[in-house]
Amino acid sequence: MEGTNPVNKKLAVALSGGAVLVLALTGCGGDDGNEKLDAWAKEVCDSVKPQAAKIKSANAAIQKETSDNSTPQAVQKADSKAFQDMSDAYRAIGGAVNKAGPPDVENGEKKQTDAVKELNGISASYASLKKQVDGLDTDDQAEFADGLKDIAAELEKLSKSGNNALSALEEGDVGEAMSRQASCQTATASAGATKS
Repeated sequence: MEGTNPVNKKLAVALSGGAVLVLALTGCGGDDGNEKLDAWAKEVCDSVKPQAAKIKSANAAIQKETSDNSTPQAVQKADSKAFQDMSDAYRAIGGAVNKAGPPDVENGEKKQTDAVKELNGISASYASLKKQVDGLDTDDQAEFADGLKDIAAELEKLSKSGNNALSALEEGDVGEAMSRQASCQTATASAGATKS
């Protein structure tokens, strides 16, 4: 079993980077309100909260399967479900941002469109990782470990790439409006972010 363990750990580390993408959806800051923007932020934050929890538990499931005694079959099953959950969660967040419409800020429409496109892209990437992990041969330990390495590399790229549009969406007034929403604050706290 020694063969897949370091790779499992690498996968878990790469995955925990993916959680950062959702945490980007939780701002922090000021308190002078804009009713329209606050309503928009509340709608988005309320929708994001359960999805952030889903992503967090998908990460936890993968972390759990990184122990030495996990069989390739158990790792494959856990990873496959986790990637599916993450794909669904990011698609749902994209849907929530889309449904909320553009935030009431300068370039709001472009920011919203870019963020939705990015979230859907992340969702598609996780769906593709699920396909990859489902296709691995669990009977061949070495081949399985190699396949996991490729997936870990993809994950690492995914966690480093693209939350630019999300960051742009959450700049300034939008971020401040989101930080005033209880559901966004809870999403941050529950995902273990300790920003001061």
